[in-house]
Amino acid sequence: MDFAFDARTEELRTRLLTFMDEHVYPAEAVAEEQRARLASPWDTPQVVEDLKAKARRQGLWNLFLPDAEYGAGLTNLQYAPLAEITGRSPHLAPTALNCAAPDTGNMEVLSQFGSKEQKKQWLEPLLAGEIRSAFAMTEPEVASSDATNIETRITKDGDSYVINGRKWYISGAMNPDCAVFIVMGKTDPGGEDIRRQQSMILVPRDTPGVEVRRAMQVYGYEDHSHGGHAEVVFTDVRVPAAGLVGEEGGGFAIAQARLGPGRIHHCMRLIGMAERAIELMCRRAVARTAFGKPLAQQGVVQNWIADARVTVEQLRLLVLKTAWLMDTVGNRGAHTEIQSIKIATPRAVVGILDQAVQLYGAGGVSQDFPLAELWASARTLRLADGPDEVHQRSLARREIKKYL
Repeated sequence: MDFAFDARTEELRTRLLTFMDEHVYPAEAVAEEQRARLASPWDTPQVVEDLKAKARRQGLWNLFLPDAEYGAGLTNLQYAPLAEITGRSPHLAPTALNCAAPDTGNMEVLSQFGSKEQKKQWLEPLLAGEIRSAFAMTEPEVASSDATNIETRITKDGDSYVINGRKWYISGAMNPDCAVFIVMGKTDPGGEDIRRQQSMILVPRDTPGVEVRRAMQVYGYEDHSHGGHAEVVFTDVRVPAAGLVGEEGGGFAIAQARLGPGRIHHCMRLIGMAERAIELMCRRAVARTAFGKPLAQQGVVQNWIADARVTVEQLRLLVLKTAWLMDTVGNRGAHTEIQSIKIATPRAVVGILDQAVQLYGAGGVSQDFPLAELWASARTLRLADGPDEVHQRSLARREIKKYL
């Protein structure tokens, strides 16, 4: 394993670091000020649109897609350090580069499984940043950590499918630019193979019967930057059968293909969040005095910073190994490592952010610094794309199986 940056990665890193310093970080406060003056909190501030235009002109666009036909054609190992950099401003930078979830996962699904017509209608405008999208899987009435529990029904009726169900925490759905949902539901609820009961289908947002009912908060935040997390109800929603993604019964497999890259992208950005937290901790420690000496000279603060650095270096190596394995042996061959980083990274980064909040005192829980919102995002990722316990269960079973 050689994790040295190749020439292309180094060149993109240099450009992206400059872009962050010159455009993204200064735009953070501007975005909040502009959002406060918008008619709807879900509208996109002009500074975000300006960032997207600048990123596209500079070739910092769709970096996440390994398929060179649609994206930058980077390997996971090449993309990892770039995603880490965007994680330093996770509510702004990924959107500016058209590398934000849930659009990234949806674009991956359409590029791999979409028909020619689906790619033309939905993938192309997503790649261009002209529309946004949402992925509707989680449901409030069942334990959605087990996707086989999903109750939403997708019923074939002639040359159409009719969808009925209730979803929540559907990221991006509050954004007025969200034009399409990829909905996961059951087309064969009584099927013998529980992993062939589900299908995915494209549902335009303006289809009759689609009701975006309310925004769901995350630790008190509404996450405007990602288009919110909505409760969405589908009542007798009729869409053409041509909207089915892949084959009927292929929803579970598509979900697994979608979530593999999504999990590693989250972990890459989490490391960037941790790096931002360490930077903020150090700046605070040298600027504040308590009990007669700077916080930087307090032993407990030194321990926090040292432990955070060690943790980040360990996590980065594991994430890079996972990216390398995904590139060399595929997602299935990297299954253990993908689950490992999904378990370890959010948990550890939450701990680092928690200590950073503690160091900032009242400021740490306020809106004047990014730490509270970063903490909420990191803590949420212990649930998103499968909670820790699901990955621990699967990983333990794989380890135990070696001895049976």
